[in-house]
Amino acid sequence: MTKTEGDNARSSSSDVWNLPNILTMLRIALVPFFVWFLLADDGRHGLWRWAAVLAFAVAIYTDKLDGDIARSRGLVTNFGKIADPIADKLLIGSALVMLSVLGELPWWITIVILVREWGITALRFVVIRYGVMPASRGGKLKTVVQTIAIFLYILPVKSFAPWLGDIAFWVMIVALAITVWTGVEYVVQALRLRAAGRRA
Repeated sequence: MTKTEGDNARSSSSDVWNLPNILTMLRIALVPFFVWFLLADDGRHGLWRWAAVLAFAVAIYTDKLDGDIARSRGLVTNFGKIADPIADKLLIGSALVMLSVLGELPWWITIVILVREWGITALRFVVIRYGVMPASRGGKLKTVVQTIAIFLYILPVKSFAPWLGDIAFWVMIVALAITVWTGVEYVVQALRLRAAGRRA
């Protein structure tokens, strides 16, 4: 290996192992714990449900924190651009599936959102040879609204605040609409990226 190749290898490694990317990987690691806490509670809205709420809240906070650090310190990397939305989709997707398994969220909502989310993720990899497709403002808004809806769903307070379930459902419907709309926008963006790459 030449000196230049060695420097490039070390640079590539340091690009991956920076604080924002480590926080992203921590968010991925929290997903199985979040799922286990929901399963341990078995829909009874007890102590384990509060543990699931805490795990979800910590994971969401790392999402905000890694983005803030990456932008403020100039640590935005291609790995982060790919791994960050994947981490979001793992967390959001697992939450939606578990809520549907527990009978708290209609399966059709979960299926539509998951098809869109993983379809766009696959599309990112298809067009990555032409360039990285970062999260748009609409995509970030979608994640925020989905997060709020899920947080309202998993809060174990419906026994004395049943109206919260209705609010959670309608927030989820808004999230669903934004999810579908931004999915269409990403498809258009991918087609434009592919066309520009072919022309170049």
